[in-house]
Amino acid sequence: MTLARPEQLLLALMGEAAIGYPAALFAAIGHPVTWIGAVIVALERGGNRGGPARRRAMGVGIVVVLIIGAVVIGCGIEALAGAGWGVAAVVLVATTGIAQRSLDDHVRAVARPLRAGNLIEARGAVARIVGRDTGALDEAGVALAAIESLAESFCDGVVAPAFWFLVAGLPGLLACKAINTADSMIGHRNDRYRWFGWAAARSDDVVNWVPARLSGLMIAVAGGGGFALMWRDARHHASPNGGWQEAAMAGALGRRLGGPVSYDGEAAARAWLGDGAMPEAADLARALWIYRRACLLLWVVIGGVAWLR
Repeated sequence: MTLARPEQLLLALMGEAAIGYPAALFAAIGHPVTWIGAVIVALERGGNRGGPARRRAMGVGIVVVLIIGAVVIGCGIEALAGAGWGVAAVVLVATTGIAQRSLDDHVRAVARPLRAGNLIEARGAVARIVGRDTGALDEAGVALAAIESLAESFCDGVVAPAFWFLVAGLPGLLACKAINTADSMIGHRNDRYRWFGWAAARSDDVVNWVPARLSGLMIAVAGGGGFALMWRDARHHASPNGGWQEAAMAGALGRRLGGPVSYDGEAAARAWLGDGAMPEAADLARALWIYRRACLLLWVVIGGVAWLR
């Protein structure tokens, strides 16, 4: 069976941008990411204990279980589609692994109060999309946090699942989401997850290696600049992947991202990306338009792949 994956992916991208994931559906049954999260929480209860060697081995086992589960489900849905369901089932499931609209919605929820001068509401909104402490952030700090989240999530929530759908169909997309979810939940370098989350963090690095660099290029193209700064500063980021998108966005905006932050009351040093001033509320609106153009550019690329095929 040969599936027209580029065409399916383009339909999924357009469908998710148009309707997202309905709130009523989320309230009724949750979302695939929340289901994956529930599995991770259940497996952690028994696995994240003992010495470093055992914790690391159990963490590896959880990642393997998640990947196998995602691949089996994806293959099953593709088989059913090939048996007569058509592409609709594949496209519908694929939309749940893409986050164009939800990311736009969450960042706009920060931009609106920030532009209106309501810093308290803006802090609350940005706290829902970042892990850093937000209670003392000023306008620049809120804008910086939201812009960084927008740039990084363009890779994690849009480009990476699209890339792996092209590479391996629905099983690839679902496996990508499972790894990304595991990394966001347990892939931290704190005392609790240093060993148990090692495999999740390393797997996420591998899965996002190519998408991160593609994301940076698309942000630079969509923003009309940032290539040189991306090439210069991406390597200064603590993540092997996160610096490409963030440095590209910093260059496109002509602003400075990165810098020191605080997590759970503990200061964390980070390198600066870019040479400009700190971002302002207006820069968050500019970043959103760059993000939307980058999403449109992705559509064009996928459409070109479909046409060539």
